[in-house]
Amino acid sequence: MEAQCVFWGRTAVGPDWGKLSPMGSIGRYVFRTTMAAFTITLVTLTVVMWFTQAIREFDLITSQRQTLLVFVGITGLLIPLLVMMIAPISLVLATAHILNKLSSDSEIIVMNAAGVSPWRLLRPLLAAGLMVSLLVAAIAVYVSPWSLRELRDWATEVRADILTNIVQPGRFTTIGGNLTFHIADRRPNGLLEGIFLDDRRDPNEHSTYLAERGEIVKNDSGSFLVLEKGSVQRIEGGQRDPRIVTFDRYPFDLSKFTTGPRSVTYNTREKYLWELIWPAADDPLLIAQAGEFRSEMHDRFATPLYPIAFVILAYAFLGPPQTTRQSRTLSLLGLIGAVSVLRLVGFLSVIVGVHNPSAIALQYVALGGSMAAGLWLISRGQAIEPAAAVSRIAAAIGERLAKATAS
Repeated sequence: MEAQCVFWGRTAVGPDWGKLSPMGSIGRYVFRTTMAAFTITLVTLTVVMWFTQAIREFDLITSQRQTLLVFVGITGLLIPLLVMMIAPISLVLATAHILNKLSSDSEIIVMNAAGVSPWRLLRPLLAAGLMVSLLVAAIAVYVSPWSLRELRDWATEVRADILTNIVQPGRFTTIGGNLTFHIADRRPNGLLEGIFLDDRRDPNEHSTYLAERGEIVKNDSGSFLVLEKGSVQRIEGGQRDPRIVTFDRYPFDLSKFTTGPRSVTYNTREKYLWELIWPAADDPLLIAQAGEFRSEMHDRFATPLYPIAFVILAYAFLGPPQTTRQSRTLSLLGLIGAVSVLRLVGFLSVIVGVHNPSAIALQYVALGGSMAAGLWLISRGQAIEPAAAVSRIAAAIGERLAKATAS
């Protein structure tokens, strides 16, 4: 028993008997394993979510003939926002995993029998929650707005370039109502095949270009569509017969259809926190969307509180010793329900708060109430037992599943 007590961080002999260090061996172990599980979960979920988002931009990147490295770099700007959203969920999954592992190994029961306070195990979990909260806060205050701004600047530059729109095989694209492009195919190396270009911009001359192939070239002089092995047919105003000229290479100037630097208006998600707290009085977005400014600001304030709230709820449901697998399963389901409801309340309060400012307070009430209720349950040191009816239903479902599996 002496060795066991030393492992839990309690001095077994001497005048310091009964005193606990800020984080003993078990505390350091729980903190390390929780952070390791959190990191693995966060990386896995972030990669999956990033891939689903990045694949949407794949065609846009290839149309600009960018390298894979550039593609990853640009779409990687979404990662901070994904981490901010996924980190609290990853933490609650990691915490549930660690507590379930300790319970499966009967370590929680041994600690309880040895008289170790429940706060002893909660302490390293709260430390992990604080670390994640600081990470989320840093992303919410600066990193996420910065990355979204970079992504917006790049996307605006790309989408403002008409070259992005013309390299769409099999599609007629009309610009300004008097210039029409069509290409038959586009090779992976960027070479365009079967080019048709109808130019009616000059009221005194109608020009039609046909070329076997072409290539988009950008240099200091501008942007050009270099046509190869084709012809141009021109009909001047008042003339009936066209003039046809064949060529081996012909540069068609596209510079006037591309734009230089544009003034970008950032939305509330792309503004830094201090810009939401102290916005410029003449900000047109503030004038038009004052409610969204307010909701976004409070969402940034509340987001770092979720990791701590989730840790407290996880420990309230899974921390107390439980002797049956059924009770632990029901506690896990209860935790999932509590976390889902808490996050849903946060989302709804932000959405409704755009038009009803008083609704914003709901997420603070929900966060404070859930943490207070969780700490009160932890102080009791008793497991959250499901209602008798719920237990009977769960037992019946378990028996049916067991029979179905056996047969």
